[in-house]
Amino acid sequence: MGEKNIVGKIDDLVKVQNVLVSVSDKSGLEELIPALLEINPEIMVLSTGGTFKKVQTILGESAKGHLVSVDRYTNQPEMQGGLVKTLDFKIYLGILSETYNEAHQKDLAERKVVPIDMVVCNLYPFEQTIANENTTPEHARANIDVGGPCMIRGAAKNYLRVAAVIDPTDYAAIIKELRENKGMISLETRTELMKKAFAHTAHYDAAIANYWKGKTNDEIKETYEVVGDKK
Repeated sequence: MGEKNIVGKIDDLVKVQNVLVSVSDKSGLEELIPALLEINPEIMVLSTGGTFKKVQTILGESAKGHLVSVDRYTNQPEMQGGLVKTLDFKIYLGILSETYNEAHQKDLAERKVVPIDMVVCNLYPFEQTIANENTTPEHARANIDVGGPCMIRGAAKNYLRVAAVIDPTDYAAIIKELRENKGMISLETRTELMKKAFAHTAHYDAAIANYWKGKTNDEIKETYEVVGDKK
């Protein structure tokens, strides 16, 4: 097994210039988004689906020049039903690229990709869904997030440069720090956000695994019209 990409040089303070926002829980966006624009008038917000519409409403006329839909940015359409929105090379090059890696910087320039400095993401409400006694395995399956955990894990892995923000209750503290640091976020904060992000995705995956562990094949088959069922 070859040696992984090992980083030796990073920045303590990173300016938040490009933000990817894709959330199920949209609470607090009215506080976060205008503050980001106030702190850095040149900021760009990439967003998807319902989150894009929410941010567009929040910003109003200010959305022009600051808000870009992910499908327009990547030139890849969303899959019907919103099943695929952010799983794109340009998005992950922007999240995982490293500041002092010359090859990464060359990739960014050649492909006209911006480095993403902050990912604001929370996941489909799986646990809230299965808490309802009328939830079927299909309702549970439909609320398994795929793109969200990928974004969160990518941002958390690259905490060297990226802030992985998964909890709306953290917005106020992040805004405060950005104001105090002229739009920059510290390594200490990025590290704490990384720890929280990985704990969040681990808990999410455990909830999914535990739910399905308790389901029999017959329970699952009862949810659907199973074509070719031998029963």
